[in-house]
Amino acid sequence: MLERAIFAMLFVSALSSGITGGVLFAFSNFVMKALARLPLAQGTAAMQAINVRDQSAIHGGFLRTGSALSCHDRGEFVRTPTKALIILASMIYLFGCLGVTIVFNVPMNDSLAMVKPYSFEAAALWPRYLASWTTWNHVRTVAAILAAVAFTLTLNDPFSATD
Repeated sequence: MLERAIFAMLFVSALSSGITGGVLFAFSNFVMKALARLPLAQGTAAMQAINVRDQSAIHGGFLRTGSALSCHDRGEFVRTPTKALIILASMIYLFGCLGVTIVFNVPMNDSLAMVKPYSFEAAALWPRYLASWTTWNHVRTVAAILAAVAFTLTLNDPFSATD
C-alpha cells in the first residue's frame, strides 16, 4: 500500500514537472517570440493580459503549487539511492523553477503590470522585459524538465521499495 502511494506521488511529481517544463518551453519558444514581433504597445498589452490569466487556479495551482507540493520529502520512506534522487529532483524544481519564478519572473510581471502599453515607460521597459523574462523562463524550463527526468528515474529504481 505504501509503495503504491509513494509511486503515485513520484509519478505526479514527474508528470507535473514535465507538464510545467513543456508549458514553459512553449512560452519561451513560441509565445514570447510572437509577442516580440508585435508592435510595442500590443506586445505589452498582450503580455499584461497573459499575466492576469496566468494567475488562474488551474495554472497556478497545478503547474506551480501542485508540482512544488508533490516535491515534498517522501524520501523518509525509501532507501538511500532513491532518496538522494528524490531530494535532488525536488531541489531542482523548487529552486530552479518555483524559486526563479518568485524571485525573477513575478517581479518583472508586476513591473510590467504598472505601465500603460502606449506610455514612454512601456517603451523603455518592454525590450528589457522581453530579454530578461525570457532568459529566466529558459532557466525555469530547464529546471522543470531536469526535475521531471530525475523524478521519472525514481519510478523504476529497484531501491524505491520501502524498508
